Amino acid sequence: MKDIFQMEVTKVVKKACDKWSNTYKSIWRLIMLLPTLFVFNTTNAQQPVPLTLKNALQYALEASQNARKAKLDIENSQYKIDEVKARALPQINGSSSLTYNPILQQSALPGDFFGQPGSTVLVAFGQKWNANVGLSLNQTIFDNAVFTGLKAAKTTAEFYQLNSQLTEEQIIEQVATGYYRVLVQRQQVGVVDSTIKNTQKVQGTLQSLYENGLAKKIDVDRISVNVSNLRSRRQQLINGVQLLENQLKFFMGMPIETSIIIPDIQLSEINPQAVAKDEQVNASNRTELAVLKTQEKLLQYQLQATRSEYLPTLSLSGSYSYQGLSNGFPVFKGQDNGANWFDVASVGLNLRIPIFNGNATKARIKQSDVQIRKLKEDISQTKLSLNLAYENAKTQINNSIITLNSQQANVRLAEEVYFNTQNNYKNGLATLTDLLDAEYSLTVTQTDYSSALLDYRVAEIQLMKAKGSLKSLLN
Repeated sequence: MKDIFQMEVTKVVKKACDKWSNTYKSIWRLIMLLPTLFVFNTTNAQQPVPLTLKNALQYALEASQNARKAKLDIENSQYKIDEVKARALPQINGSSSLTYNPILQQSALPGDFFGQPGSTVLVAFGQKWNANVGLSLNQTIFDNAVFTGLKAAKTTAEFYQLNSQLTEEQIIEQVATGYYRVLVQRQQVGVVDSTIKNTQKVQGTLQSLYENGLAKKIDVDRISVNVSNLRSRRQQLINGVQLLENQLKFFMGMPIETSIIIPDIQLSEINPQAVAKDEQVNASNRTELAVLKTQEKLLQYQLQATRSEYLPTLSLSGSYSYQGLSNGFPVFKGQDNGANWFDVASVGLNLRIPIFNGNATKARIKQSDVQIRKLKEDISQTKLSLNLAYENAKTQINNSIITLNSQQANVRLAEEVYFNTQNNYKNGLATLTDLLDAEYSLTVTQTDYSSALLDYRVAEIQLMKAKGSLKSLLN
């Protein structure tokens, strides 16, 4: 019997152990799988975002903090209009008070009233408790400052609309310039990659010659150093690309940790176009001037509002109150309990006529006039600045085209020299120094060509800004 019991216990324990073993294995498999799942989810969460220029600009106009703040200013301008409108509407206030007078004010009266001629009697007037509840109303009938304020509030809304448009143009300029800087930096990385590839071919050939006793070790070492320097240069350029991408994401309002992919641009797609030297632009249509002119209108309204201080104001007022007097607590009590309740009402017409305030209004008018004259100088200077920017943009565009044409010719010539020198070196007709010099010249000319492309694109953006057509980049 004991043996049977032990056998049954053993079976149960074994079954439990087997079950626990399977559970343990499942848990262990899950633990081992967690890092893979984490990496998979992280990879999915950080999939690079393809970013064309148009997409970058659209994203920036929605996500940029400056753009959102400008939109909030537009929203806030409506609340300012509502605030000014409120000054022309009835102002109604309610009031309530409960006063307890433990010691009443006494007045001295002749004793003749009380049958005591020749004496003075002190008499307390009033009740110990005084309760009051009332309403008051005030309605402006004429106040020129209020009407001027309404016009100014609407102009303020127009100002914030224009300011939002100006902010968008500034964001487009920043993002577009940053976008092209990334492309050109990447183009320079490609140039170095091509140079490294060509140099490594020469390195392989030179190593084979050295192993066969047909080349010197110093030549092998020199070209190895050159490859190492090129790789260092490549890493520096890659780091520069990352920094420029981070700057671009900052301009866009995009989280810095977001991974992006900027498609390569085909150099053949760039079609440089010169600008006629006598071409002019109408700077009066620029947003910068529109903002300043709106500010001038606001200052004019401010001046009108200040002058309105010389004019009389007329308003209607009214009040109604319900009072209760008693020597005991009067609330919720009537005349039967010693509380006397009565109402009071009044209606008034108030005319205020300014006579003299120490010339304070005159001083404020002069201050407003000075501000307007200063702003007119700012407008004049801005016009000159916009015309200068346009002329400089035209000059830069034309200079960039000249430089691009020159650099294209230099690149073709440097490529021809490099390949000829490479062939001559293989045939023993050129030294390693000649080959390295030709390679360096090719790298420099290709880099200069990339820089010329950047200069052209930046100048193109500045020209679009000077024309007020930056938003065409969104199309």
